[in-house]
Amino acid sequence: MAEMSDVFFVDGMRTPFGRAGEKGMYWNTRADDLVVKAIIGLMERNGDVPKDRIDDVAIAATSQTGDQGLTLGRTAAILAGLPMTVPGLAIERMCAGAMTSVTTMGASIGVGMYDLALAGGVEHMGHHPIGANADPNPRFVAEKLVDPGALNMGVTAERIHDRFPHLTKERADRFGMASQHKAQAAYEAGKFQRDLVPVAVKDAEGAWGLATEDEGRRPETTLEGLASLKTPFRPHGRVTAGTSSPLTDGATISLLAGADAVKEFGLTPKMRMVSFAFAGVQPEIMGIGPIPSTEKALKKAGLTIDDIGLFELNEAFAIQVISLLDHFGIADDDPRVNPWGGAIALGHPLAASGVRLMIQLAAHFAERPDVRYGLTAMCVGLGQGGSVIWENPFFDGKKKRK
Repeated sequence: MAEMSDVFFVDGMRTPFGRAGEKGMYWNTRADDLVVKAIIGLMERNGDVPKDRIDDVAIAATSQTGDQGLTLGRTAAILAGLPMTVPGLAIERMCAGAMTSVTTMGASIGVGMYDLALAGGVEHMGHHPIGANADPNPRFVAEKLVDPGALNMGVTAERIHDRFPHLTKERADRFGMASQHKAQAAYEAGKFQRDLVPVAVKDAEGAWGLATEDEGRRPETTLEGLASLKTPFRPHGRVTAGTSSPLTDGATISLLAGADAVKEFGLTPKMRMVSFAFAGVQPEIMGIGPIPSTEKALKKAGLTIDDIGLFELNEAFAIQVISLLDHFGIADDDPRVNPWGGAIALGHPLAASGVRLMIQLAAHFAERPDVRYGLTAMCVGLGQGGSVIWENPFFDGKKKRK
């Protein structure tokens, strides 16, 4: 009989994130090749894990068409050189795709059905702009189930400003600037590079190069510069390119394991899954989604927000993160929140981003044995939120030394 098991995040890697569009570094690179590259890099780094022991491969994409279609988990596994005996599937929950890949595979491990699994996501927003091939049912508008503006994420972000006037544009600008500066400082300290898989890329002239860093960073960002940016989603609005995640291409992958597999292969997990939750909210104000999903995850874990020592929150928009922090009484500049910056600087390749959050939290845990619990959370298009609480296996119970 299968027995319940702890679920461990053993390791995670990702490609550098590129700007979407013809001028982006991945314009001539296939989406499935990005996730294949990530899988190869992760399996090479974890050579003690037999490839034929992987029980399943879950890969998410928001736009499941073209080079992001055809049951990505299975096709990517084959292309990455995993044995034909390893199955795979595709997952779609818009921005929380990779997060759902992890929770789905994690749940399968937790109930004892799987020992090892790969979970991640990919999004090539240059090849597949969000919603480009979608055909929303006319009932949504005809029956007024959803406001048409709910399909425009920037419009939903403006509505958070409307609902919470004390969450001002200046606060959002300051948060956006801080993300850029923190990300640059982390790059200069070598924090990101160890978990990036270099990708060979070809430019418009056919010349080959190597993608080794996230392409969209703007470390020169200032408050004065942000104040002067246009507000594309509403005249005289408050959401700008400087407080939004850029359109991005990239892929992420993680290796998950149960307790028996950790023991059998002598693995050193980076995190233990404590709880997870997803929640629905009104699509017109989808950015508040992580608030109820976090409350649900905390309740399931028997924890409070005060138990969380590190936060990796997806910066779809600055206002979206600030709304969650405000709800839980956390300062905009709390050092526990996104210590190395976030999606405003690094990019948000939709379905890939959840595992990017986990990779960063795992890296923080290794440096912070004084922190026991961490949270990865994100808002999701069409009115959802996703949250996963993790435990630091290196926690030593000692307070941080100053």
